[in-house]
Amino acid sequence: MLKQIVYGSLLLMVIGVACKTDGATKAKDDIINDSRPNIVVIMADDLGYSDLGCYGGEISTPNLDKLGNNGLRFSSFYNTSRCCPSRASMLTGLYPHQAGIGRMTMDIDLPGYRGTLGENTVTIAEVLKDAGYQTGMTGKWHVSPTNRLEEDKQLKWLAHQENYGTFSDTLTYPTFRGFDKYYGNIWGVIDYFDPFSLVNGLKQVENVPPGYYHTDAIGDSAVAYVEQFSKNKSPFFLYVAHCAPHWPLHAPEEEIEKYASTYNTGWREIRRNRYQGLIDKGIIRTENAKMPDFMFPELDWESNPNAKWDSRAMAVHAAMVDRMDQSIGKLVDKLEATGELANTVIFFFSDNGASSERPSKYGPGFDRAGSTRDGREVVFPVQKDSMPGAQTVHSGIGPEWAHIINTPFRFWKAKSFEGGINSPFIVHWPSKVTDKGIVKDNPAHVVDIMATCIDLANTSYPKNYKGHVIKPTVGKSMLPILMGKSTEGTQEVYFWEHFGAAALRKKEWKLVRLDKDGPWELYNLAKDRTEINNVAESNPKIVQELKKEWEDLAQKYEVYPAPN
Repeated sequence: MLKQIVYGSLLLMVIGVACKTDGATKAKDDIINDSRPNIVVIMADDLGYSDLGCYGGEISTPNLDKLGNNGLRFSSFYNTSRCCPSRASMLTGLYPHQAGIGRMTMDIDLPGYRGTLGENTVTIAEVLKDAGYQTGMTGKWHVSPTNRLEEDKQLKWLAHQENYGTFSDTLTYPTFRGFDKYYGNIWGVIDYFDPFSLVNGLKQVENVPPGYYHTDAIGDSAVAYVEQFSKNKSPFFLYVAHCAPHWPLHAPEEEIEKYASTYNTGWREIRRNRYQGLIDKGIIRTENAKMPDFMFPELDWESNPNAKWDSRAMAVHAAMVDRMDQSIGKLVDKLEATGELANTVIFFFSDNGASSERPSKYGPGFDRAGSTRDGREVVFPVQKDSMPGAQTVHSGIGPEWAHIINTPFRFWKAKSFEGGINSPFIVHWPSKVTDKGIVKDNPAHVVDIMATCIDLANTSYPKNYKGHVIKPTVGKSMLPILMGKSTEGTQEVYFWEHFGAAALRKKEWKLVRLDKDGPWELYNLAKDRTEINNVAESNPKIVQELKKEWEDLAQKYEVYPAPN
């Protein structure tokens, strides 16, 4: 009842705008026996590989665990290593440079780096809408151009103290890219208690009610959409893009309190427990996934002067994941209550590995407000002298915890080592995927989501759309894997490039470099899933072959011409 009071007016507004767009589905509503499944894509943001309980973690995620234990879990599902490129790739079925977002959402006037989805791309929502699906999205968009104002204006804009109009070109908003309904944030970084760039459809949401928490609002809006969609006869496509657990570390205090002492044992103990949890859950095997050395051997928890702060930071991260899981539970409950769950395919994954970023070092500016709406100062605790969790503290977990929650891998977000590009991936479809709790070792990639949705919707990928020639998708359908008909991965070769970090995987071989100036390294993932033994020196021919293949694909996928 309390939640209904807090969000009632906001949800009425969301549903009200949603109702106005229902006319787009009327033709399909006349078809009584459409047995095609609903499709729900849920994307987390900066989630660690081993954060979920069903992936060996200690965070309470009973709802996602239930989906995983009653569906499929993948051990080698790949993203592009960064937020907006992964979103662009998922939405279009293209590698991110092809889609126009090879780096971030700033236009640097090069084909692969326009900062938004190009006119020669088509989104899943556009394809499925044309195929008769109802379409809706809630949460983080982050594929529209991001523009800066003068610093003083920017900070006032971010703090809701002045309004400078639309947050980007509205022709790039979700409702112009195939979504009938949308509630969420256009930009990437938000204050969870009072988000910047919040819109409903095309309309700015200028105020949020007391007690607002963005994770709850994303989930509650998704529930409202399902309530609307279920009243029509046509199937629906729903994209739920959570911001959690991306920094800043913001969570309700009652949620943080659950984990107040959980992380007092420190980095190494949590890492050992997670590694064993991954083994116990069947996600990894000790014979080919040994745990690498701790990446910070000089650090010791017992002598850590910031142990209290670090423990609290990870507790807030856990609280954010916990709260997201609760919102997903409400969505699943609504699907069940409306009779839609059995024939709904749910995909859950993360846009990249956990983030090593310390946003406190950046200070206010660009997408980080220096004050709240009512003028309270937001502190950026470089010296870890203000505890994270509250609206007035802007911080992240940092590289040590990012390494831990990406167990068993090394590195993190924005890097092409396994820690940056691996995500937990859960598929739940009760009426068709009857295997329970199976772990799939087949590699697949976020670029494959488009082809899979097309397969599920029994439609086709267009060659032309709205007068534009569309780039052909590079993704492959995961449906044969989901149905237990394939033991192979979706693609022959998987490709990565982001700010010079790069990789190519071809069957068991993976070529990878840390940055554009770093040497190429070679790993046999069949024997060394955690990238411990670099065998480049003993396999120069394979290195040269894969390097040439990477360069050829970099040309094909519009990495070049690259910015300086």
